[in-house]
Amino acid sequence: MLQRLSHLLGVETLTREQINFILDQSKPFQEFQRHPLKKLATLRGRTVAIAFFEPSTRTRISFTTAAARLGADTMALQAEASSLKKGESLIDTVRTLEALRPDGIVMRHSSSGAPEFVAQRLEVPVLNAGDGTHEHPTQALLDALTIRDRKGKLEGWNVTILGDILHSRVARSNIHLLAKFGARITLCGPAMWCPPELECLAPNLRRTPRLEEALEGADVILVLRVQTERLHEPALAPEEYIRGYQLTPQRLKLAHPEALVLHPGPMIRGLEIDSAVADGPQSAVLEQVTNGLAVRMALLYHLIGGAAADAPHPAKERPNASD
Repeated sequence: MLQRLSHLLGVETLTREQINFILDQSKPFQEFQRHPLKKLATLRGRTVAIAFFEPSTRTRISFTTAAARLGADTMALQAEASSLKKGESLIDTVRTLEALRPDGIVMRHSSSGAPEFVAQRLEVPVLNAGDGTHEHPTQALLDALTIRDRKGKLEGWNVTILGDILHSRVARSNIHLLAKFGARITLCGPAMWCPPELECLAPNLRRTPRLEEALEGADVILVLRVQTERLHEPALAPEEYIRGYQLTPQRLKLAHPEALVLHPGPMIRGLEIDSAVADGPQSAVLEQVTNGLAVRMALLYHLIGGAAADAPHPAKERPNASD
């Protein structure tokens, strides 16, 4: 029996069955994006609070669009315009949101564990849109959907994760998810961003500072976003990172000929990745964006809509516009 989710706080605690269910439920929403009429009435009358205490563009827009296409209203809270800068505590801010009676909260915060802290205290579903260096579960799920679409399955791939792994919640969520499907994971990056303690995150995980070694035989390559301010440290100048870790067409040839290239965005072309790779046939960057919308629609439908696991899928029926 599939265990129903009350919140989505991370990937680490999900089972393979739950992950496959979310991906399966996302598929009809992929097809739905091709309809000329892209709005359902499924969540009509529901309100989703989009509470971002950390700057974001892509994830915030994706969740807001997902809610709108399901017919839900949204209320937005962004740190730049909130009372946080006036010293208001996180729990007081969220209790203010709760008083507005949303049916669910999508939350991004710079502190690891903040969504769980909120979920323990409020009675509405909380969806983690990224917390500190902890997890970014919807990114890992959309990456998994992209891999499964392009390569036919999730099980057993050689996966290389490249860049600043130490600070990356995207890397952690992907490691937790792909390890459940038997992936052999190689972490590669400058030594200060790829420390030994990362090896405890999953079985079949290894580290190497040598990009050529990491890419050999890779089926999936996840290039991480690099915070440019960290490249001004004396130990690693931008030109050194480019020389040692940029994914170029020549380096990509070391991987499997049909290796898939992923990037969570936004990309810094010419630093993390060469434009010829980012725009090449092995890149799935734009598919990731589309799949992110489908995954987030599926999660909002089941968490906030309260749909049973065996309920008829709304996107398989003829779309109806909200009034």
